Amino acid sequence: MDVERVQSIASLSNIHHTINTIPSEFIRSENEQPAATTIHGVVLEVPVIDIGADNSDEEKVVSMIMEASRDWGIFQVVNHGIPNDLISKFQKVGKEFFELPEEVKGLIAKTPESGIEGYGTSLQKEVEGKKGWVDHLFHKIWPPSAINYKFWPKNPPTYREVNEEYAEKIREVSDKLIKWLSLGLGLEEHEMKVAMGGENTIYMMKINYYPPCPRPDLALGVVAHTDMSLLTILVPNEVQGLQVFRDDHWYDVKYIPNALIIHIGDQVEILSNGKYKAVYHRTTVNKENTRMSWPVFLEPNPEFEIGPIPKLITQENPSKYKTKKYKDYSYCKLNKLPQ
Repeated sequence: MDVERVQSIASLSNIHHTINTIPSEFIRSENEQPAATTIHGVVLEVPVIDIGADNSDEEKVVSMIMEASRDWGIFQVVNHGIPNDLISKFQKVGKEFFELPEEVKGLIAKTPESGIEGYGTSLQKEVEGKKGWVDHLFHKIWPPSAINYKFWPKNPPTYREVNEEYAEKIREVSDKLIKWLSLGLGLEEHEMKVAMGGENTIYMMKINYYPPCPRPDLALGVVAHTDMSLLTILVPNEVQGLQVFRDDHWYDVKYIPNALIIHIGDQVEILSNGKYKAVYHRTTVNKENTRMSWPVFLEPNPEFEIGPIPKLITQENPSKYKTKKYKDYSYCKLNKLPQ
């Protein structure tokens, strides 16, 4: 399948110095263009939560996570236990993969049969055939039964080892977060994990590669959306790009180096019956620099049914969401069909 990669388009515009043009399919409608729709000069400081082992006041952590998930749908965690040098190595191998020649990356390109996994460019049905200024790589990193190593880069050679180490650390962090999210709903600490499918939860790695864009005022990396996952745990590189919709406006989000950015996804909003809110966000691009981000999506098994946790449903607080298999939810979401 011959697909034009954004990286190739970006390098062409670089060579020809056609500095002020991008193909029309990347130009967003006026109500989406970043230049016109971003509040400039204000950087949103989303909640930062210290989850370090020396933080003995667990009740305080629970209440901060509950409030951030309810009021923001996004927060950053620090002292999370993933060593800075592991995050650096993890980012380095991902960047090295994207800097390989196209024919090498193409060895793990998606196919119509591979579903979401593999190296690719388009992801979902886009309104009016518009495209995001991004290439990506998807592959599962946990559980072992779900992993298909043919979608993991063989190059650089340390890619697998570093990703396996990162996966182990991410699972430790996510187990803590899920426990605290459960307690924040007034549930037992294990109940949220059980309701999302327990040990069958799938950890899906994505690397986003946003090359320099001649017209960052007109294009978006990823269009406005909420994640359909349970939770998303993300590290970005140093190039600003994440924006969050708040009080009817788009704002840049301030990064803290080596923090993990946590997004509440649709499935946790559903499980909590709307107490926690999935964050509506998008990604802008940069004229000079490549932006990259590494989200890990926690997803239910495709056959697993997700609906509001029964304990949270009362006469005063009836169910606000349908209960459905995750594969049916994701099909509707990717194809822009009503749930």
